[in-house]
Amino acid sequence: MGVFNIRHMKVEIWSDVACPFCYIGKRRFERVLESFPDKDKVVVEWKSFLLDPSLPKGGKRKIQDYMAQQKGMSISEVKAMFQHVVEMAQSEGIEMNMDQVIMASTLDMHRLIQYAKTLNLGAEAEEGFFNAYFSGKDFTNESVLLETCKEIGLDEGEALNVINSDRFSAEVDNDIYEAKTIGVRGVPHFVFNDKYTVSGAQPGDVFKSALKKAYEEWNRSE
Repeated sequence: MGVFNIRHMKVEIWSDVACPFCYIGKRRFERVLESFPDKDKVVVEWKSFLLDPSLPKGGKRKIQDYMAQQKGMSISEVKAMFQHVVEMAQSEGIEMNMDQVIMASTLDMHRLIQYAKTLNLGAEAEEGFFNAYFSGKDFTNESVLLETCKEIGLDEGEALNVINSDRFSAEVDNDIYEAKTIGVRGVPHFVFNDKYTVSGAQPGDVFKSALKKAYEEWNRSE
């Protein structure tokens, strides 16, 4: 797992930009962390995860069509399911335009997030790409990726170099492999101090309890 200053407790979060519950879980966890008295002693690392590694990089489909085929549901059933997700997101202050979202490989965004992590901008990158994805932007378009990178605070030249190469692919693969070794089967998946786990976009109280317990144990061991 990631290497951190021993004076900080770590929280690792496996997530995919294409996962609405990851976005919701991010917002709920961050709200809890913001109110945590010792938040300055907690370091968060975002980890890559691909919900569907088979999605092509260049190809794209409307999410309604993709989900209908994957789940064996009608379009009307998919839209009803999405409405529930949209309402959950709205309760957390997140706007999701599910009727505009496209499905394609999120690998490039994960590689850019890995690049952002080297500049301590991992959380900002996650937020930026979540927002771009669920607002329905065409993230298969290079200019859209670069626009998002600029908003995050990344150097556009470096970001373009990442997009047009395989840089940070190994880091993405390592995160995915690590997820398999610890039994992660779905995201979001939170690991507190290598010990306590929370899976899914759980209520804030669940995150608060796990964070408090993990921190108290870590603090006693220091």
